[in-house]
Amino acid sequence: MAIESNKTVRLSRQRETILAELRKVKTHPTADEVYDMVRRILPRISLGTVYRNLDFLSSRGVVLRLGGAGTQKRFDGTPEPHPHLRCSECGRVEDLMAPIHLPSLAAEEAMGYTSLRCDVEFVGICPMCANSKM
Repeated sequence: MAIESNKTVRLSRQRETILAELRKVKTHPTADEVYDMVRRILPRISLGTVYRNLDFLSSRGVVLRLGGAGTQKRFDGTPEPHPHLRCSECGRVEDLMAPIHLPSLAAEEAMGYTSLRCDVEFVGICPMCANSKM
């Protein structure tokens, strides 16, 4: 299987399976959760292999790696840039379906930067965590 983005990426059977399983869910799983999903199909795959392949796929722009410093990394099978909501209590991540308007990049361009992407993540408390605190 080849993925079309900026370049063609040839995928091994392991990578195809990881990508297919990741695209089946909207939960933005951790690498450990992806491992549990993929192991049902490829029982001999190792956790290290899943980590390396997720790193490979995210470095090629085939999947998104989410999470800033100090947060557990999660993965999104939809590589097109889109905003996310993260719960600061449980770490749950969801796609934000409302359109947002990004500021002008004039200052960035004036400083000589070339924009590659924009990652927008809102952090708050999800309804389940908020209800459990009541």
